[in-house]
Amino acid sequence: MFKVLIPAAAAIALVAFAAKPQATEPSAHMSAETPAMAWHLSHEGAMAKLAYGVANSDQLALMVTCSPGDRTAVVYGDVQPDTPRLINASHGPSLIDPLTGGDATESRLSLQDASLKGLADRGVMRVQGDAGQFDLTADRAERRMIADFLAYCGSSRA
Repeated sequence: MFKVLIPAAAAIALVAFAAKPQATEPSAHMSAETPAMAWHLSHEGAMAKLAYGVANSDQLALMVTCSPGDRTAVVYGDVQPDTPRLINASHGPSLIDPLTGGDATESRLSLQDASLKGLADRGVMRVQGDAGQFDLTADRAERRMIADFLAYCGSSRA
């Protein structure tokens, strides 16, 4: 029996090794396929959602939501604005985020907070996450979109 199994196992291993795709050096082509993180604005009914992440995916680092007439925005994500005015909205044990399996953190932040205003005016928001502090940036078009988001949230109508 071993006379049959050993050659068969060796043949299967040889076929598996030959069929294995060969790794190549990373190229510009591979980096071009890597989705870029950017600011995106969407609406769900009257609620506006400003997110920093990959377009049309669940990959996001930060999401800020609000509705017209709100004085505060709800902030979700793996990173949070680095501001002393951030208010933890969770009471009791934190919920499990169904997308990541980690803690779902929800906080509130005034729409007048310097971190949001600075993002719209200067294109920089300092954030804090597991990897420490770093800046999220916005280009000119994204800054206009963020300013429109803040204006929409501060308005009294949808």
